[in-house]
Amino acid sequence: AIVVKTFDDGSKARPFGHCLVAGVDRAPLKVTRKMSKKKITKRTKVKPFVKYANYNHIMPTRYQVPADMAPASMATDQQMDTADGRVEAKKFIKSFLQEKFLAPPNDKSGRPSKDVIYMRK
Repeated sequence: AIVVKTFDDGSKARPFGHCLVAGVDRAPLKVTRKMSKKKITKRTKVKPFVKYANYNHIMPTRYQVPADMAPASMATDQQMDTADGRVEAKKFIKSFLQEKFLAPPNDKSGRPSKDVIYMRK
């Protein structure tokens, strides 16, 4: 999951330190050459999630989000207030992550970045 926004002091609804996180609920499956185009498109779909998480339930990793991903633009606090807003945020995150899975950004050595590959697991 990617931390989109942090609330260190809490809020009125959640009086504890928490953050807004977005991530992959169901990662794309393995694709082979002999699969049909229809099956490939079905297997490369990503199911995203957006939710609030308490700091006590989060464990940091060594991975960092590349700068071009801009996690702050994925979802806003206002979108999380309504059901339609959450659906809209999920659609944006789905298209964004699906694009990153199909063509992962390269690191300094020219290989696909480990930060995006880590999210497949």
